Amino acid sequence: MSVRALPPELAEKARKELNEDPSRINSDIQHLKDWLSKQPHLRARTDVQWLLAFLRGCKYSLERTKEKLDLYYSVRTTAPELFSIKPSNPLFDEILSLGAILILPKTATSDSPRVSLIIPGRYDADKYNITDVMAVSFVLQKIIMMEDDNAIVAGILSILDLDTVKMGHFLQMTPMVMKKMVVASQDALPVRLKGTHYLNTPTGFETVFNAIKALLNEKNKKRLYVHNQNYEEMYKYIPKDILPVEYGGSGGSIEEIIDYWRKKVKEYSDWLEEDDQYGTDESKRPGKPKTAEDMFGVEGSFRQLEFD
Repeated sequence: MSVRALPPELAEKARKELNEDPSRINSDIQHLKDWLSKQPHLRARTDVQWLLAFLRGCKYSLERTKEKLDLYYSVRTTAPELFSIKPSNPLFDEILSLGAILILPKTATSDSPRVSLIIPGRYDADKYNITDVMAVSFVLQKIIMMEDDNAIVAGILSILDLDTVKMGHFLQMTPMVMKKMVVASQDALPVRLKGTHYLNTPTGFETVFNAIKALLNEKNKKRLYVHNQNYEEMYKYIPKDILPVEYGGSGGSIEEIIDYWRKKVKEYSDWLEEDDQYGTDESKRPGKPKTAEDMFGVEGSFRQLEFD
């Protein structure tokens, strides 16, 4: 089995923070392959680098890795709308081209987290839905899981810039959509979320913010930072230099970053097409099949959000 070697700083971080022991990797991956082959309901990828991302995301606990693999593929089956827009669909490139979700090519240092920049105001809420935008971002996340060692070892930091966001954007954030987004990203992805930094927060933001916060685990609740227009405060966590030129950084223009990802998706086109076959067949799951209601059922008092 060939595992991509980590640069020294990331290898040290993986050892200290993720319990990585290079001498164990091959046997752990083989263990997962054997386990997957015995799961009648699971159709999962077995690429070495893919399984390694799950091991790292679960700090090499084999039990947690199995749970996360099962959950990841269950979400594909129970929330298919989050995986519905394929790169072959013209809508994919249309949404990618808006630049509402950008994964920045530069990191602060060789062992820093990857940074994603989410700018919902760049998509028209009358024309596009948040789940379509999420579906495009989940395609980019698959590529990250295969090749981005910074994201998998050091984690992902997010900037959420709410400049020019309208009520239509907020109204798309129904309790069910929020719950699915949290389960799909916080719970099912083998990536450590290192915090979300909010910029240009409009009126009405508190309502959605508090609703999402209520769904997060304790660790992630503590990693939410509302800077509004205080960019200087954010630079203490995310250096200005790695941001796009539109944000005063030197990390390429938004257009260049979109183009980088367009090329990357094209490079992965066969792999991504092949990836569509994976998921779960709940009728074959030993015991009780998982349903969307089990996984995303939203509690009563949370059903109705009031916008003043």
